Formats: sequence, structure tokens, C-alpha cells
Amino acid sequence: MRLLTLATVLAFVAQASVVPPPVDDPPAGVNPTSETIVLAGGCFWGVQGVYQHVNGVTSAVSGYAGGAKDTAHYEMVGSGRTGHAEAVQITFDPRVISYGRILQIFFSVVHDPTQLNRQGPDEGTEYRSAIFPGDTNQERLARAYIAQLGVARAFKSKIATTIEMGKAFYPAEDYHQDYMTLNPTQPYIAFNDLPKVADLKRLFPDRYRAKPTLVRGR
Repeated sequence: MRLLTLATVLAFVAQASVVPPPVDDPPAGVNPTSETIVLAGGCFWGVQGVYQHVNGVTSAVSGYAGGAKDTAHYEMVGSGRTGHAEAVQITFDPRVISYGRILQIFFSVVHDPTQLNRQGPDEGTEYRSAIFPGDTNQERLARAYIAQLGVARAFKSKIATTIEMGKAFYPAEDYHQDYMTLNPTQPYIAFNDLPKVADLKRLFPDRYRAKPTLVRGR
């Protein structure tokens, strides 16, 4: 995670806008009280930090997805040769927030889905934009939504987000959990991630929650 220049930060903030919600966003299925999805959108500090402020999210855990269990370690993932992406496992109550709204926030404020294998100052396949569906229904809805955004030309460039089925999630080391909340003055967090939370509050005021849901339960 490298430090962003102020100009890059301001450019990203200026671009943040709400994309259309999914046309196909059915109500909760067989487990109507809890659902889980794994999303990757650059450094997991910011992805986790945003979703911890989303009303209806009951847990957001930083980790790795896309590779093998024995390579799910920060130093190894950073090599870019493990197949892993820095990812966040998001558990939410579909009675409060739908899967479609989770994806809408992902594409609107969490990251730039048109960037291939990078986000901001971070480069490499471990920073790719990816959705790791928990089941075939989540996969179908994600593919349909990406196609919908493409037809609507919601972005100036093609969406680079991959959909990767059958990939396990492995929690990251303890020191990565709740990193944004615990280190708000750390330069990378202050310049790169806190503006995303501000965008969440600005663009999704009905979904924003001031008190984050933390892994450590504070």
C-alpha cells in the first residue's frame, strides 16, 4: 500500500458517483436472515472500512481469496504470484440490505472497477477487482449486473471486475482487521480510504451507519 498524492485522491473523490441499482435484485432466498459475499477491490483496509459503515452489514473481515490456503499470507500474497486477491468477506442481513445494494455500493464508492489489476497507487493481481460468489444465484446476479452497467455505460471504460467461483476465503492476519478504524491518521488511510467512507455517507445516506461493525467488537 503506497501513499497517494493529493491530486490523485481529489481526482478519485470527484469521480465517485452512484451507479444504477441492479434491475434483478430478488428478496432473500433460503436463508433470509444472513448472507455472505466476498469482494475484492484493491487494498482490503478500505473495502472493509466502507462496509463496516453500511447499515445491514453484520461482519466485514479482511482476507485473501483466489489462491491456495498455504499461500494466504500477507508477505506471500504481495508477491503477486499466489493467485490471491486482497478481499473482504461481507456478511449481511438481507432483510435490511439486499445483495444488489451491496454490489451497487461496491461499484459506486468502494473502488474503480475499470482499473485492471490495480487500485490507486497499488498495482498487481492481488489488487484486482473481483467478486467471489457464494453460490450460483449470486454469480448469476453479479454477471447480470455487470452486463447491465455495461449497457448503461455507467463508466467511461470497460468494467474489469472478474467473477471467480469456487474460491475459498482465508482471513488475514489480526493486525489487518479494523485497520481503518484503528489507524485513521495513517497517511494511506487518511488520503485513500476515509474519502470512500465520506462518499458512502454522501451518496448512500440511507445505508450509512456512523458506528462501524468491527471484527474486534469494539
